[in-house]
Amino acid sequence: MASQDPKETKQEIFEIAGADAGDQEVDLDAEFGGHEARKLLERSLLWKLDLRMSILVVIYILNYIDRNNAGAARLRGFEADLHLKGQQFATLLSILYVGYILMQVPSNMFLNWLGRPSIYLPCCMIIWGMISVLTGAFVGALLTRFFLGFIEAAFFPGALFLISKWYTKSELGVRTAVLYCGNIISNAFGALMASGILDGMQGKLGHAAWRWLFYIEGALTMFVAACAIFVLPDFPTTTRWLTPEERALAMRRMATDYAGIGDQQETETGRPLHGLRLAVTDWKVWWLALAMTSEVTALSFNAYFPTLSQTLGYDRTVTLVLCAPPFIWAAIEAFLLARHSDRVGDRFWHICASLSLGLLGFIIAISTMNVAARYVSLFLMAQSYAGFVVMYTWLSNSFPRPPSKRAVALALVNAFSQLGNVAGSYVWPSKWGPTYRNSYAICISCQGLAIVMLWIFRVHLRHLNDKMDEEELEEAKGRGKGFRYIL
Repeated sequence: MASQDPKETKQEIFEIAGADAGDQEVDLDAEFGGHEARKLLERSLLWKLDLRMSILVVIYILNYIDRNNAGAARLRGFEADLHLKGQQFATLLSILYVGYILMQVPSNMFLNWLGRPSIYLPCCMIIWGMISVLTGAFVGALLTRFFLGFIEAAFFPGALFLISKWYTKSELGVRTAVLYCGNIISNAFGALMASGILDGMQGKLGHAAWRWLFYIEGALTMFVAACAIFVLPDFPTTTRWLTPEERALAMRRMATDYAGIGDQQETETGRPLHGLRLAVTDWKVWWLALAMTSEVTALSFNAYFPTLSQTLGYDRTVTLVLCAPPFIWAAIEAFLLARHSDRVGDRFWHICASLSLGLLGFIIAISTMNVAARYVSLFLMAQSYAGFVVMYTWLSNSFPRPPSKRAVALALVNAFSQLGNVAGSYVWPSKWGPTYRNSYAICISCQGLAIVMLWIFRVHLRHLNDKMDEEELEEAKGRGKGFRYIL
């Protein structure tokens, strides 16, 4: 049976049950003074939320700058001063993800229980900023990198969970894209910031420039964290600056978005570990985790982007400046792709288009040493992040309720996928340069595998939608109660 339009299916169910869908919508709007009044209130609520949530982008920029500044420091004596040899630099990069993987699931479970992201996330941010400063102050970089990952683990899955508590399916893609643009922009402006610090701070107060890189960026992180405490919202039930009407509308929006299925009060049952059990026993969580791990491995060029840019043959300053344009373009494309994905209600084909262009970039890089062609290949590789952003939106859409399961699923998939960063740290050894053909071949394989796995996932979701359509038409109510997976 072919998939039916969800709106048409919902209308048929209401007719079978003797109810009119239009009347139900009028009743919902009556609580807020009618349809037009609700629209105005909703517009005001979203504007207020978007302004406050925008600080997450700044935090994510600093999150990735603090994580990736070792790559820029490598160009200015970091390895020599710490006497790193062979694969020791790769180990220094990968050790961060050990702590990052270990902490994500417990952190999101605690965040769901606490209900105060405005306090929890900035406090974690202050700690990781302090650890970043310590990386520049002490020689024990391996230890500080481990704890940096341990604390940074709280932010991204926590931020994904926070926005999934406020925005509907049709709004989530753009907001996820805007959030992840913080990651992408950090690759652009992080390199520019690093260029200025590394060129201007060498020998100041007797410290090497790479140490100043950690001092300045870590201190900036702590300052923004202190501001975030007063800006970030909590969850709809715990945010104090909402009016009673805004709180009711925020909760109603999420309930009606999933066809009457509410959030915390209506779907949370069982003990504190109930959400963990639901997530780890759902094979779809592990399937997406493997697909994203494969894609993260393919995106491992990110940590070595200054090194790849250096193969173009320019000096250190120009090399770092050339890192910016590909990621600026990637950020613009990510926003446009996610917005169009929301508008048409499709995820897979948008992901596939972006990742396919990334494959083309890898192929160009592996097949030529022409400077212009290789720089174009960097643009194509970087824009793969646009498809990766839509993957995160698809993840949030595919595990809607209960919130405790969604919190664990988001953290578990993101944490598991960081194994790709651990493996990716060893994909770019210096001995494979300057062509890095073996590295690009690995990226091609991993990105191709991710596309195949996501296609299989799409086929399965379409089957589930068809099955729910049949059940609802037969019983006038079904397991999904009108909910449809986005494909």
